Order: sequence, then C-alpha cells, then structure tokens
Amino acid sequence: MVSKPTQFLNMTETQSLGVPRIAPVMVLPNTLLFPGAHMPLFIFEQRYRAMLGWALENDRMFCLALIREGRGDWTSPDDFHHIAGLGLVRASVVHEDATSHLVLQGVARVEFTGFSQTEPFVIAELREIPTAISSPDEAVALNASVAKHCAVLRKRGFEIPEELDRQFAAAADAGALSDLVANTILRNPYRRQRVFEIADAAARARALIKHLRDEIA
Repeated sequence: MVSKPTQFLNMTETQSLGVPRIAPVMVLPNTLLFPGAHMPLFIFEQRYRAMLGWALENDRMFCLALIREGRGDWTSPDDFHHIAGLGLVRASVVHEDATSHLVLQGVARVEFTGFSQTEPFVIAELREIPTAISSPDEAVALNASVAKHCAVLRKRGFEIPEELDRQFAAAADAGALSDLVANTILRNPYRRQRVFEIADAAARARALIKHLRDEIA
C-alpha cells in the first residue's frame, strides 16, 4: 500500500453519511484520515485487495488506523490505535494485475468497540465520535489563535499551502478547522493522532495549539 499526502475538500462539500455498524480496517504507519480529507491510495497487498473487494460489495467504506508508536509492524489489534478515520471510496480503478488505485474521502471519526474478524483482514465494530461544541465562544477565540500560529510557522519557512487560508473560512466549525490544520501542518503522526482523538472542539484546538508551539520551538 502506498499513500500520498491528503488534500482537504472545501468543507461545504462534505456530506453527512451514516456510519455502518462494522467496517474493514487498513493499518498504516504515519497515516491518518481526517474527516473532510481526500487520500489517494494504491492497494497491492493481497489482504488489502480482499478488504477493498469486501468494502466495495458493502458500504464502500473502510477505516484507516495508525500503527502504535514503537511498533515496526502490526500482528494484532493491540498494535494499532482504536480511534481512526472512516473513509468512503469515492473512486476506484482495478488494474489487470488486481492492484487498485482509489480515492478515499474521510467521513467520520470512529472508535473500534470490538473486532468481528482479524483474518485475512480486520473488520471492526464501530462507534462514531461526533464533534462536541461545549464552549462555542472559546472555540471561536481558539480558531483565531490557531490562525496566528499558522502565520508564525509560515514566516519561519514552513510550507503552508495558500489553500489553507481559504479553507479557514469554509470550515464548518472549530473541530473541522483543527482537523484541517492538524492534518496539513503537524509533521509527527502521533501528534496528529493525539489531536484526532479529542472529541470536544475547544479541547481539540487547545491540544493543536500546544503541538503547533512545539513545531515552532
């Protein structure tokens, strides 16, 4: 499997899609799928070919889970994070050698509550983790702080795409903005995972700001 950097949709283009009761899981190093993101993937491993076939015959969805820090590979569900991104296969091309290129759109943040199958590929039982807005006023102020930190990073030579500025205005809520910035800017996948796992929008933004400061330091 080869992944490329994710690109975010205009947040106004995302759809509300039902989360299935179960979905397959692809386990990857260094890679997360945030809600609202598009990720190109190349599928060539036999187990993931089978996984993709299952997904296309059912809800056209599967999850991307990050391998835990310090694990070179994974052999059981203990080796990967159980809060992950659920994605919808938006486009898929199967080649003559049975490999596939596809585009996966992140649609939800989910928690694995159990596993109905681990071979030849993992199928997890899912619980959606919706974004909570416990403090709207604080979330608005934190959005402004996130934007300021991004501006500092840009001045210090970090490659921050101009598209990010336009997406700030399109982000549906503080949680979506934090997802956008964490996915685009944070280089360490485990920092991204820590931000990803936070359900509350204000708390997610506070955690993001801490990690952005670490990036600046």
